[in-house]
Amino acid sequence: MSQSFGDLGVSEGVRRALSARGITEPFAVQVKVLPDALSGKDMLVKSRTGSGKTLGFAIPMVERLDARAPKRPAALVLTPTRELAQQVAGELRSIATVRGLRVALAYGGTSVRAQAGATRNAHIVVATPGRLEDLVSRGSVSLAAVEILVLDEADHMLDMGFLPQVEKLVARIPQKRQTMLFSATLEGDVGRIAAQYTREPVMHELASPAPAAADVEHRFVPVAHPAKAAALAELLRAPDSTLVFVRTKRGADRLVKKLASHGIGAAAMHGDKSQNARDAALARFTRGRVAALVATDVAARGIDVPDIARVVNYDVPGDDKAFVHRVGRTGRAGARGVSITFVSPEQQGDVGRMAARLNLAREFATGGFARPEPSRPDGAHRTGGPPRRGRSGGRRRARRSG
Repeated sequence: MSQSFGDLGVSEGVRRALSARGITEPFAVQVKVLPDALSGKDMLVKSRTGSGKTLGFAIPMVERLDARAPKRPAALVLTPTRELAQQVAGELRSIATVRGLRVALAYGGTSVRAQAGATRNAHIVVATPGRLEDLVSRGSVSLAAVEILVLDEADHMLDMGFLPQVEKLVARIPQKRQTMLFSATLEGDVGRIAAQYTREPVMHELASPAPAAADVEHRFVPVAHPAKAAALAELLRAPDSTLVFVRTKRGADRLVKKLASHGIGAAAMHGDKSQNARDAALARFTRGRVAALVATDVAARGIDVPDIARVVNYDVPGDDKAFVHRVGRTGRAGARGVSITFVSPEQQGDVGRMAARLNLAREFATGGFARPEPSRPDGAHRTGGPPRRGRSGGRRRARRSG
């Protein structure tokens, strides 16, 4: 028997706010985490993006906070990117107003002064680590009253090099608090900070072992490098909302120009764009004014456009994790999606091995490639040694502004 939000302990006012958005039944991750989160328990949640996890911590946060409490902020959500921070804040605001709670954002690329005033007086702050550290170090914001802490997409936060900022910020928060950590993995540094920041946490695992879920169709397409732009332009003539991944910022700008020469409108989104430019690109995409959004991996984190029909790996992802993250932008919340990966002749071996590790060998072979050898249990491959690292070779350096 399915459970309702009321069965899980969600108040009538919050249920009405959710219903106004067309949300009447909880997702699996919400059924799992809401009872423990509402009771104030620390939690470690392993769940893939697009699973509905944001409301899994947003609802308990709104339910547990008292709008009359004089000390603020009382709750903090740390996210790796500006776009994810905006998405989370939007989810929170949609239900926080019924409880009289104010939500503020803090991220790089916008006025520090304006954010300082907003965060100081908000009940809930959603922030990137770099910008929040700036505000705290200036004395503009105090974390001394925080009683609920959420680390969202913790694995991405650490991948981007934010661990030093996260550690400094958490050190300023009272130890007597509720901590909820959401991540696609709970190993390595994520596991270490999870153990360090939580007390007797309840663990919930809802992550898919591989991206080959029933709601995403995977295609691997052989394309020689000189023909890639033309092949993409032809694909984009179909009126489907498409997110295109490239490896570099410069590559994103170049591809937008190439598509324009083919009569296809596209917008670029990457870290060198101002926040206003990034917001404008996303708005043009969501309103259907361009056929595609061309983005780097870092810029695309946190994008939450519910009707992205296709993800195109114009440049092959650097590793398995990047592939999973990219594919997670489509087929979200039960919707159908398509993942298309362009593969040049010299990339067939590496991409084939990645496909085999991710249980996509059949889909890879369907593209006309030789079926790849499966990985051995010890992680090595019959055709060589361990999986190759991505081009970056390690963690990305985080920008201080977030």
